[in-house]
Amino acid sequence: MPATAKKVIPHLFMIAYVVVILVPFLFVLFSSFKLDNNEITQHPFAFPKHFSFDNYKETWVKAKISVYFFNSLYLAFSAAVVGVLLAAATAFAITRMKLEKSSQWIYQFVLIGMLIPGNVLFIAQYFLVRDLHILDTHWALFLPYTAGALPFSVLLLAAFMRAIPHELEEAGTVDGMGAIRMFTKIILPLSIPSLVTVFIINFLGNWNEYLLSNFFISKDSLRTLPTGMVGFRDAFQMNYALICTGIVFSVLPVLILYTFLQRQIIEGLTAGSVKG
Repeated sequence: MPATAKKVIPHLFMIAYVVVILVPFLFVLFSSFKLDNNEITQHPFAFPKHFSFDNYKETWVKAKISVYFFNSLYLAFSAAVVGVLLAAATAFAITRMKLEKSSQWIYQFVLIGMLIPGNVLFIAQYFLVRDLHILDTHWALFLPYTAGALPFSVLLLAAFMRAIPHELEEAGTVDGMGAIRMFTKIILPLSIPSLVTVFIINFLGNWNEYLLSNFFISKDSLRTLPTGMVGFRDAFQMNYALICTGIVFSVLPVLILYTFLQRQIIEGLTAGSVKG
């Protein structure tokens, strides 16, 4: 096979993949600006005749998407931030502090946590949340979101921190730094690519989570966007424009994160894979 063909064929597959992904999204995006179902059915992939933002106003206010949106936003963000900080501190203790036997046991314990599917723990989590009397509050989601993300987060951050030269710690020790200052002044700044990657992965997992929020939250004012979208779909199932508008709201934070932080995501995923 000629060298040119070897280069062209992978690109053709990538172009086809992008088209398969973009076409449904463009349909949803264009439909969200259209006035009614007739315009959507007659010209499904055409530009709207008149770009109307009335669907966004109605969805945001009347359909209470704003309530679900901000519930998901602050829960996903806060749980991701706390999870990243806890995972970074754990990874620092495992990889950089002189606790060889304890570190090995803790690391193995973390790896075991990755082997257990999250859905298997659902019943145990329900009883725990009920016994803590936090059922039907946002704490019932915040605590499982934070704890569930720790195993993968610790694994990824530990892989990166192992690649940081020990000479930096020795220089910090000479300057009189303790463990906390060394962690905050040296290790954390150098770990920003992996921290950003872990944050985004945790944020997306929390943002899209449905099972726990569906069973642990019954108050409509506390629902997150995935569960709120189910009721929204049932209420406006014959209004395709409003449904498409709700979908746009649900994917908007994800698109923004990937648009501005895609370089940090790639750097974080490849961090620690090669030393030197």
